[in-house]
Amino acid sequence: MKIRKIDHVGIIVNDLPAVKAFFLDFGLEVLGEGKVEGEWVKRMERILGLQGIKEDVAKTSDSDANLEIVMLRTPDGEANIELVKLNAPSNPISIQHPLTNTKGIQHIAFNVEDIEALVNNLTKKGAELISDIYSYENAYKLCYVRGPEGIILELAEEIK
Repeated sequence: MKIRKIDHVGIIVNDLPAVKAFFLDFGLEVLGEGKVEGEWVKRMERILGLQGIKEDVAKTSDSDANLEIVMLRTPDGEANIELVKLNAPSNPISIQHPLTNTKGIQHIAFNVEDIEALVNNLTKKGAELISDIYSYENAYKLCYVRGPEGIILELAEEIK
């Protein structure tokens, strides 16, 4: 038995078009997208963490249960990000904007080229600069940015 690779990182979002646009501006490509409906979504109650909001799940008929998915990938095809918008049943808990030192998964790191131009482009499109671009042990230029819905990206450019 061996692990081959990480297939994808899944991110649940409220504003799918805004998050999709953010990642497209960042340089990812759409691999596929679509809507998933019915009993399959309702069966995912435990996976989606909806056990605590049973009344919403109970009010959702099998024909109403649906979610939208956009699968994105890096240009080299080595990493994928799955964006999921759960339309029904919904989760009333709002999106949190954690700090980069909050416990749990907090950011996605990307190895990039021309970090200055990339950061400039992302901030022009509304991304929040969490840190300036700085040098890490003369090996990398690093920077953290926050996109829509609190998504944090760590950008790293190798110093040559």
